[in-house]
Amino acid sequence: MNPDWYRVTNVAEVPSPSLLVYPDRVAENVRRMIAITGGPARLRPHMKTHKLPELIRLQLSMGITKFKCATIAETEMVAGCGAPDALLAYQPVGPNVGRMLTLAQKFPGTKFAAVADDADAIRALGAAFAAAGRALDLYLDVDMGMHRTGVVPGPKAVALYRLIASTPGLRAAGLHCYDGHNHVTDLAQRTEQCDREWAAVEQLRADLKAAQLPVPNIVAGGTPTFPIHAKRADVECSPGTCVLWDFGYGEKLPDMDFLPAAILLTRVISKPGENRLCLDLGHKAVAAENPHPRVLFLNLPDAPALMQSEEHLVVETTRTNEFAVGDALYGVPRHICPTVALHSFVTTVRDGKAGERWKVTARERQLTV
Repeated sequence: MNPDWYRVTNVAEVPSPSLLVYPDRVAENVRRMIAITGGPARLRPHMKTHKLPELIRLQLSMGITKFKCATIAETEMVAGCGAPDALLAYQPVGPNVGRMLTLAQKFPGTKFAAVADDADAIRALGAAFAAAGRALDLYLDVDMGMHRTGVVPGPKAVALYRLIASTPGLRAAGLHCYDGHNHVTDLAQRTEQCDREWAAVEQLRADLKAAQLPVPNIVAGGTPTFPIHAKRADVECSPGTCVLWDFGYGEKLPDMDFLPAAILLTRVISKPGENRLCLDLGHKAVAAENPHPRVLFLNLPDAPALMQSEEHLVVETTRTNEFAVGDALYGVPRHICPTVALHSFVTTVRDGKAGERWKVTARERQLTV
C-alpha cells in the first residue's frame, strides 16, 4: 500500500482546517463489513459516524437497506435517501414523538422504528400513532451493562415488552441490545464478556416467547463487538465507526482490519519557538473530549501536543526545520464521530486529488421535521 495515500496533489486548493473523505477507502470498509457479517442483509450500520447522504447512497448501492440513527435529523436524512428501513436508536420524548410521526407521514416508503425503555414514553408513542391511524415498530431497549439507557433483562423487561405489544399504535419489533461499554482490547476477553452478557438476552427472548410475545428481530452491538455478534445467525449487526475508522479504535482494537477513510487537513500557521509548530486545528475542528493525542499526524508522527485552544494546536517536534508556515499536515482523529459533526462540509479525495464538497447534512439538529 502506498504510504503516502493520504496526500492531496492539489492541496493548495483546499482550505484548512478541513475534513477529507476518501470514498474508495469507505467502499472498501463497507465491503469488509459485509464480508464479516456474510451479507448486507445482516447489517444495520449506524450512520451517526458520517452523517452524509452520499455514504448512505453508497451503502444502498452495495445492498444495505437498513440503517440506525441517533437523532430525528439523521433519521430524516436516511429516509430522504430512499432507505427502506430506519431505526431511531433513541427513545423519542416530548416534541420528538410528534416529529417521529411526521416522518412516518412524510416518507411512506420507509419503515420507521424507535427504541424505548419507559412505560410512559411507550404509551405516549402509541397514543400519537394510534390517533393518526398508524403503527410504529418499537424495540425494547435492553441494558447490556453500559447503564446508559435500557432495561435490564428480567421481569421488568418482560412487562415493558408486553406493554409495547399490547399498545394500540405500536408493533413489538424485538430487542435493541447495544454493548458499547465492551471495547476490551484483547479479542478473547472481549468475546468472553460479549457472550456472557448475551446469555441474559437469550434468556429474555426465551421468556418473551414463553409468554407468547413475538420477537421478530434483535439489533445487536456496535463496532467493537459486531464481528462477535455476526456469528449469531439471528441478529442484525450495527457497527458505525468502521465506515470511516479512526486511530482510537485502530489502537484499541488491533484485530479489526479497517482503513482510515477520513483525514484532517491542517496547516502550519506559526513557528512560535524552537521545536514548536502551531497548527490551525483547534477544538472546533477535532473532537476534544479525549486527552491528547487527539490526532495522529501521518506526515509528522511523534509530535506531542503542548496546548490546544479553540482555533490553535501547538505541537512539539525536532523537525520544525522541515516545515514552513503554510505547509500541510494530515492527521487521523482519535474519535471520528464527533469530529465529523464539527465540519459543515467534507472534501472528497479520489486518486490523490481533492474534488467534490459534500455537506454534512445530519450534523444539524433539525432538517425539515
